[in-house]
Amino acid sequence: MYEKIIETSEFLKGKIQGFSPEIGIILGTGLGGLVSEISVDTTINYEEIPNFPVSTVESHKGKLIFGKLSGKSVVAMQGRFHYYEGYSMQQLVFPVQVMKKLGISKLIVSNACGSLNPDVKAGDILIINNHINLLPGNPLIGKNIDELGPRFPDMSAPYSSTLIEKAVEIANRHQFSYKVGVYVAVSGPNLETSAEYKFLRIIGGDVVGMSTVPEVIAANHCGLEVFAISVVTDEGWHVPLKSLSLKEVLEVAGKTEPKITQIIKELIKKKAVTQKSNGFFHI
Repeated sequence: MYEKIIETSEFLKGKIQGFSPEIGIILGTGLGGLVSEISVDTTINYEEIPNFPVSTVESHKGKLIFGKLSGKSVVAMQGRFHYYEGYSMQQLVFPVQVMKKLGISKLIVSNACGSLNPDVKAGDILIINNHINLLPGNPLIGKNIDELGPRFPDMSAPYSSTLIEKAVEIANRHQFSYKVGVYVAVSGPNLETSAEYKFLRIIGGDVVGMSTVPEVIAANHCGLEVFAISVVTDEGWHVPLKSLSLKEVLEVAGKTEPKITQIIKELIKKKAVTQKSNGFFHI
């Protein structure tokens, strides 16, 4: 796998001709609008990139964007990969490892999710401060890639407290409706039953989704500072449970996306000191 990471990163370096990204961004379901804010230098379709998976989900366009955002050099994934698409855990995090080899020091991850907590409403923003991994695997299983990180990476504070605090300040200043809490990752692709929503809330989750955690594990393994943010598209705590369609998810995500874009733009612009802490917020 490491040979493939090197092969892919060298291919991309040849395409971007000296452009050196500082920050990696993964754009989730319905959240690709941030690309319009990037002063684009180079766009590469996933299909053109050796060893890269290909997005198969509606709203995930499958493009790697290199350019400037808020004065910083970024590489943005317009579309991610999910376990339910049939990819292995190692394939899911391959782009994160490649971005590390391209030179990023920070990773910003976004997603759409469902609420488990009655205090978290559809249309809210959820700033993630911790997670529970219920996916059937871990991207670090197998031979460790020593060139990227240690066999047993620490996960006591997988999300940067410094970036969380700055995001909270930005959201408060703009009077955005947000919460800070715990993301639970499940495999999908089906949405959860009412009993599953209840269980996930009991074990400590505030929201549930089908992505993000593998990428965050890989990012911590290779020493990246991580920030993750969700748009809450539906509520799983209603009795009886309401049915939901992808169209409805995308509509809610589309309405909230400009707020997430604003937070990410200002977060990148602000000068942040890399710092990890065991302290975190609870809803």
